Amino acid sequence: MYSPSDYDVHGNLKTPFLFWCILLFQARTWFLLVLAGASRQQGEALLALFYPERDNFWLGLLPGIPAALAFVIGGRRHLWPGLWAAWRWVLIVAQVAVLVWQILVIYQGEELSGVTLALLTGDVFALWWLATNRRLRDYFSAQRE
Repeated sequence: MYSPSDYDVHGNLKTPFLFWCILLFQARTWFLLVLAGASRQQGEALLALFYPERDNFWLGLLPGIPAALAFVIGGRRHLWPGLWAAWRWVLIVAQVAVLVWQILVIYQGEELSGVTLALLTGDVFALWWLATNRRLRDYFSAQRE
């Protein structure tokens, strides 16, 4: 089904590049926290730009935890094949939670800015890709030893 270059030296399907991009997107609040910490002078302004309400920032860290853990366990997925196979569903549930949360925030009166619309569009795309991509599904299936 896939070309030989799609497999690593152990015979496992290589990680799709878009998967790493979606993990970064899911963990965007964590990424923003690191950026804000690295740029001490502009860190406060950067956080205020994306999260005008501090409570939303702290809540935004929660859905990024499964993505951050996927970064950690992704390289060792052969050690926990059952956990890894289920982790795709954990990421899908986290993405649904983010999408519902964003829709609720918009419904409660947050202004629909360009950034909000871009994040909403990205969340819909990420959910669609995580749920429907065949190669990603195969990537999460049981690994060869």
